Amino acid sequence: MKFNLNYFSDNPVPLETIEQPLPHHKRGLQYTATGYGSKIPTRYKVKYNARWYRVYSKCFSNVSSEYIIVAGKQLPVHD
Repeated sequence: MKFNLNYFSDNPVPLETIEQPLPHHKRGLQYTATGYGSKIPTRYKVKYNARWYRVYSKCFSNVSSEYIIVAGKQLPVHD
């Protein structure tokens, strides 16, 4: 799976992606009981500025947005 980093510009930057599941992913469980939340870790990491970052998901209702956290700021990513 390839992600793109999007600064809400016309030229998204493609990112190298790896799958690195956490223990709850390996056991087939959700991170929260409801599956909703504002910082749900996904099974993916992306390489940005020579460093690997976990991709997180904000999921409310039936909509989710994925992002990484760089220097305390959320940068949106999309597939």
